[in-house]
Amino acid sequence: MPNWVIEFLYVFSLSKKTHWALTFGVVIYFGVLVLGNYAVNGLELKGHLKPLEDVIRDKLLYRYDKFALLALISFLVLAVKNFIKDWKRLL
Repeated sequence: MPNWVIEFLYVFSLSKKTHWALTFGVVIYFGVLVLGNYAVNGLELKGHLKPLEDVIRDKLLYRYDKFALLALISFLVLAVKNFIKDWKRLL
């Protein structure tokens, strides 16, 4: 096994902030998607706005998807920053 892989695994195993950032990123990503889907599925319009119901539902789901992806990417960036900081500190 190359030396850099061993170093990577060593730093990753000791970096608690990186673990927390990755965990929060995944949990918030799936949480936003589930809660967004739950909130949007309860949407029901009446009267003349009934034909727009599917369009509005799709738009809202798209916004929840974008927010969830933005949260995941920001937590991944935080995890990489913490990993680099710990790499410099430990090695």
